Amino acid sequence: MKISASVIVYNEEANIRELCESIQWVDEIIIVDSFSSDRTKEIAAEFTDKVFEYEFKGYKDKHEFADSKTTGDWILWMDADERVTPELRAEIEALRDRTDLPDGFEMPRSTWFAGRWIRHSGWYPDHQMRLYRKESSYWGGVAPHETARVKGNVERLTGHILHYTKKDLSEYHRTIDSYTSLAAVALGNSGRVSSASKMFYSSIAGFLRAYIVKQGFRDGVQGLMIAMFTAYGVFLKYAKLWERNTKPE
Repeated sequence: MKISASVIVYNEEANIRELCESIQWVDEIIIVDSFSSDRTKEIAAEFTDKVFEYEFKGYKDKHEFADSKTTGDWILWMDADERVTPELRAEIEALRDRTDLPDGFEMPRSTWFAGRWIRHSGWYPDHQMRLYRKESSYWGGVAPHETARVKGNVERLTGHILHYTKKDLSEYHRTIDSYTSLAAVALGNSGRVSSASKMFYSSIAGFLRAYIVKQGFRDGVQGLMIAMFTAYGVFLKYAKLWERNTKPE
């Protein structure tokens, strides 16, 4: 069982060192950058000689390129703002002795947001399929939330990925702006349309799901912020879709 870590980055000098330190036990680390203007590549080169530059054309495309550069039969996909806990590492290392492996493994992800670990709001346990057999995998989903998938069975591990999301609310807001633009393009390309009622009711539903159904109220002020950002993100996605569809040719 040769494990390759696959990481795509852009201007991640604040995160890349700690991520690499948490995964340096794997057999190889593949890092794909998109011409960062900070020290991301320089820091990454301290941990691996397999650092590639690749023009960003979309997350799915970039992930597929990164996976194509791996030489292991198993891939551990990580984002720069994530960390592998010692408990998760031990679980993964123990898999090397198994002969009855499935094609993928999910693991819970715990997110740090605005000064606390989020335990509700639809953000936890947030199981992620991040360790997968390369030959059985493919990338699917709707932009910008494409994920790795496998054609076979998936098991769950108990060790956590730690997710240190955006450093402040302004950065989180910028991410929402970027992601909703990608989502609006994907929806438009699939033939979807928007309207005032779609913007309104979908955003209200997003808030209620995060704050009430997923018990975001139990996450305190942070839970309220998550629910409000969720509603805003849904509204913005459909507003951008409407804008896209109504622009003159």
